[in-house]
Formats: sequence, structure tokens, C-alpha cells
Amino acid sequence: ALRLAGGRSRCEGRVEMEEAGTWGTVCDDEWDLADANVVCRQLQCGWAVRVYGDAAFGRGSGPILRDDVGCEGHEEHLWDCPAVLEHDCSHKEDASVVCSEHQEWRLSGGRDGCAGRVEVFFRGTWSTVCDSSWYKLEASVLCRTLGCGEPLQQLSFGHTLPSRMVYQCNSQEPSLAHCWWTYNKSAPCHQSQAAGVVCNGTGP
Repeated sequence: ALRLAGGRSRCEGRVEMEEAGTWGTVCDDEWDLADANVVCRQLQCGWAVRVYGDAAFGRGSGPILRDDVGCEGHEEHLWDCPAVLEHDCSHKEDASVVCSEHQEWRLSGGRDGCAGRVEVFFRGTWSTVCDSSWYKLEASVLCRTLGCGEPLQQLSFGHTLPSRMVYQCNSQEPSLAHCWWTYNKSAPCHQSQAAGVVCNGTGP
């Protein structure tokens, strides 16, 4: 089995694999996009948009199961790739990845990280969010996800980024990625503005 741990969604984090009933990590020696692409595809998380070493998502525990991983990128599973089983690594060298299907959000152009235009990083690029279905519930989910409290005010901006996202929540989901969403579909975004929000908390 394979998983990503320590990230903000199941599609980013420290690479962990299970062997003989024990979960362990992968050393970052020779860790690159080709290796990470195999992980993302195996987890149905798209492709790799960022790779990290040096325990970027925290240090794992258990055995270090692979070193010098050398995937070509077409392998079906991480354990199909050539690798060294003996290692000279510690958990401060745990490898990690951000896959394209991971979504992260920011508010930009406001007084701090809790106010501004809603922008989402998805499939390797930042996008704006169409306000055609952006209401108090969606704003509330986002403010809470960002640790910014609750929405105070809705704002509208122009779309100046190349791609667009639409969200529609039915309840207070843990993040917008758990709501219904669609990417780069023109119909729901027709004549929309880019959503913005001022949350009542303060951010970085």
C-alpha cells in the first residue's frame, strides 16, 4: 500500500509505503519528478507538480524502505521502480510530493492572508474562482480552512488568471475540495466575477 502523509489533502505529503504490515518512508536521494509521477498516478492524484526532500512535510517513522529510487515514470507502482533497499538515510531525508489533484487556497491582494481575492492552486497553476455559485456557505468553508474564522464580507474582482474554478457546497465541508467543483468549464463562469472574501480572523 501507498499513501501521502502530513499534507493538507490526500494528494500531497510525505511518501509512505507499507511492507510486511509496517509503514515506512522513502529517502530523498535521487528523488525526482519521474519517481513522484509514479506515486501521484498510483494514488489517482494526477501528476507531480512539486517534489521535496528534507522531510518537508515532517519526519516519518518506521523503517526507511527505499533509497536511490530510479523510476522512469511509466511504472504502475512505486515498488516496481529500481531502488536500493540498503540505505544511509535518516528520517530528516524523507521524500515527499505535491500532486496535481491537490488543491490549496489563498486570499491575495487584501490586508493580510485572511482577506482578498480567492485563488486556488490546482493542476500546477493558480486560478480564480467564479462567483456565480459563491455564497456565504462557500466563503465560510474557505475562511475556516484557512484558519481565518468566518466571512465578514463578500468581494468581487476581475478574472486576471488564465484558469477558473467553480465550487458549490451543500454543508460545512472540511474544505472546498470536498464540495462539488468543476475546473475550466465556461458555462458556469459565464459573465461571472472572481470571488473575494474578507474573513473576520487575521492571517499572516
